[in-house]
Amino acid sequence: MTTTISVPGGTFSAYVAEPKNLKPGQKRPGMLVIQEIFGVNAVMRAVCDEWAGRGYIALCPDLFWRQEPNIDITDQSQAEWQKAFALYQGFDEAKGVEDLKAALAHLRRLPSGNGRAGTLGFCLGGKLAYLVATRADADCNVSYYGVGIDKALDESPRIAKPLLMHIAEKDRFVPPEAQAQIKSRLGGNAHIALHVYPGVDHAFARKGGEHWNAAAADLAARRTNDFIALHLPS
Repeated sequence: MTTTISVPGGTFSAYVAEPKNLKPGQKRPGMLVIQEIFGVNAVMRAVCDEWAGRGYIALCPDLFWRQEPNIDITDQSQAEWQKAFALYQGFDEAKGVEDLKAALAHLRRLPSGNGRAGTLGFCLGGKLAYLVATRADADCNVSYYGVGIDKALDESPRIAKPLLMHIAEKDRFVPPEAQAQIKSRLGGNAHIALHVYPGVDHAFARKGGEHWNAAAADLAARRTNDFIALHLPS
């Protein structure tokens, strides 16, 4: 199903997946799923559905709504890649984080929610999950191959809640020098668990994508599931 979230300047939609067969009065934690550059597409909806199957209320907001609402494209054609990159270039990151704060608050207020919620972001969403960790109060955060985190390392001292980071060693969008800066600045932070996946490229966990790697994706998923179970039990 979808819901509508209001912020200064307008409203935007979000996909919501809830656990099946919730008993009356039963409350569950929330999972804020943060999109890649392809919008709230089938991949992001499937992620939400998977987390709902684990007992979480999963919500994925439309972050490109200021440019074009309801973007739903794939990584399967050059035209879609060009559109995705154009949207990414036109994205206002600061406003996006404010939208995520509003989405997080909305998620926590849902009738079946218990007031606790974490984030899970991929690519663009991976950086935004990091920024939520520095600028908001999610109970925990998971970042998959975030792009541009090296440009926001000065914010890292603000991180006060658990953050799990998955980094692709051969990420074409995060060069070795950027990865070195990230590991140097964040590796000693007690709130952060950082894992590098050797030999894999960006989006190694996007099933069906060009760089999907089953072994790395499965390992990252196990680490994510264990992290969420520890810090945001259902």
